[in-house]
Parts: sequence; structure tokens; C-alpha cells
Amino acid sequence: MRDNPLVLHVLGARPNFVKAAPVVRALDEIGVRQGIVHTGQHYDALMSDVFFADLGLPEPVANLGVGSGSHARQTAALLTGLEDVVLEHRPSLVVVYGDVNSTLAAILVCAKLHVPTAHVEAGLRSFDREMPEEVNRVVTDSLSDILFATSPDALSHLAREGADPERVHLVGNPMIDSLFSALPKLDPAPVQERLGVSGRYAVATLHRPANVDDPESARELVEAVLAVAEQVPVVVPLHPRGRQRLADAGLVDRENLKIIDPLGYVDFLSLVRGAALVVTDSGGVQEETTMLGVPCLTVRPNTERPITVTHGTNRLVTPAGLPAAAEKALADGSATPSGELPPLWDGAAGPRIARVIAAWLRGDNLSPAAQGHNRQS
Repeated sequence: MRDNPLVLHVLGARPNFVKAAPVVRALDEIGVRQGIVHTGQHYDALMSDVFFADLGLPEPVANLGVGSGSHARQTAALLTGLEDVVLEHRPSLVVVYGDVNSTLAAILVCAKLHVPTAHVEAGLRSFDREMPEEVNRVVTDSLSDILFATSPDALSHLAREGADPERVHLVGNPMIDSLFSALPKLDPAPVQERLGVSGRYAVATLHRPANVDDPESARELVEAVLAVAEQVPVVVPLHPRGRQRLADAGLVDRENLKIIDPLGYVDFLSLVRGAALVVTDSGGVQEETTMLGVPCLTVRPNTERPITVTHGTNRLVTPAGLPAAAEKALADGSATPSGELPPLWDGAAGPRIARVIAAWLRGDNLSPAAQGHNRQS
């Protein structure tokens, strides 16, 4: 490895920023040279720029501004832009996060250019290939040189797919690191006051293609949310993706339903912390509600984060079953995780990842036997 190696982090969407911040911070503390590439997949300032400020991330070395589009068009723009960035900066390692199109594009570019890569949040599986994110996960893990797993079930999935154990490291969840760091700032009252929310309320986040792209599916989902709003006021920070389709299906301001623009990281989690219930189809929100002890109803037939169901406060529901599930959750009151917290969700995933990366850059032996602790880095 050449002197003064460079690590590039490719980030494109809200969850990427949250996962990357603890890794960037930990690598900075041990003196690793690094830079952030912001692809602009989340192009709205409220979905990206404010997260840099909230999470203390440095200014990107490149911002591709690819914006929205079909999967093919967006990925094509990402491939072209990321190839130019990688050729310009010649990184020693590219780190990607999660399962968005930016992650897939970066992995493909680096594989073609023979640039080593690491995937944070490797091994998560919903086993639903109709989800574009699932395809991204599988391809990303098959091409990555280093695989950072957040949970034991991810290790099992990677082993079943034939991943070399020497590539795999169980490190915990860096999204939880960010949550722990933010906890002292998560005060629901100012956000509630600004939004005019008082008493009990629910928060809903909805954007998955399976829920919003098809007009009939969007209509069914909106009807379910409106039924929940008959039980409790619902605040919906509306993702730009699918916003018009949901509005066409009837998701507009009305009594007990408040549609707002996306919130920054601290404001959103503050709002969630004060909620009686969260309705979502997001992956990260399932994890955040587990740690905050907020009842979560995930409107999906499956989840790549089953640990939030077995250890946390999350429950999978259909749109048809959402109103009844909400009624029960509201009657039960505040939730507590259903078991011990997931292993290594302790706020120290970022330093674990940084240590593995630093050792890899030095050329150290990263095999489980050399580490001496069952792939827990």
C-alpha cells in the first residue's frame, strides 16, 4: 500500500450519512486521510445538507448532484460520475454504506477499476428480490473486499453465500453510534412546538417503491394511514420520492394529519423520541425506534433487519392490518425492547470499523484467527 493512503466514503442518502459519521470521526482520530463523495442521490437540502451539519461531517471532496430518476437512469449517472471521481483521487480504499443505488454504482465502478472496497452493513437480507435494495445488497457484498456486518444474522447470510470468512467482521451498528451521540440533543418539545403538535401523536415515513410507485398500492397505504389518523394525530415528514403519488392518493393536510417537509437528523429523531407510535417502511427507522423504545409498525411483508423484531420494538404489518395494529400499540403504551439489545449495538461500531480499515491499510493480517475473537473486531 502506498504512503499516505486515501479512504473515500461514497454517500448518497440520509441513512448513509448517519452510518458514515462515526466511521469518519474514528478514522480522523487515528490520522487516516479520507474524503467524502456526496452523490446527490438525496438532492433536497433537508435530506442531505442538513445531515452534514447535524452529524459533523466534513465538506465533500466531490458532489455529483445526480438527483432523482428511474433506477437505470440514476445508476447510469452515478456510474459515470463516480468513475471520474475515483480516477481523479486514486483512493486506496472506497467505503460504501447500506443498499442505495449510490452504493451499487460505487461497487461496480471500483470493481472495474480494481480499487478495493469495504461495505458497511453487509449481509442484511430481506430475501425479496422484488426490492431493488435487495439486489443492491447482494451485488455489493459479492464484490466488496471487506464486509462489515452489523448483526449475527448477517454473518449467517454471508457464510451461506460463500463469503470468505477473512473478509467478514462483526462490528455492530454505526447508526446506533450516531444515535447515542445525538441523545443529549434529542428534545421533542421544540420540534413539537414549531410544528404545532401537542399530546400524543404518531410519526409516519413512507417512500418504498413497493408502497408508493403503484397507484393502487399508494391508495391502500394512504387509506390505512388515514385510519390511523382517526385514532391519533399523525405527522408525516414526506420524502421527495413518491410525494406526488401519495398526494394524488389523498395524503394531504387534513384534520389529525400534518404533512411536513423532511426534517434534519436531530429534529427528526427528536420528533420520533416524543411519539407514541411510528409507522414506517424505512430500514433505519426500525433500528432507531428499537433503541428509543418507541413502538414501530413497519408496512412491509419482510425486513432485512429481523433483529429489530426479535430484540426490539418493531412489528411487520400489511396496510390492511395497520389500523388495528396501531390501535393495539397505542393501547399498550410505550414499548420496551423484547430482549437484550442486539450484540455490539453499544455505540462503538465506528472505532471498530476504523481499526479494521487502518490495519488493512497497513497490510496487517485480518483473519479471524489473527484477531483472536470470533470475527468481532
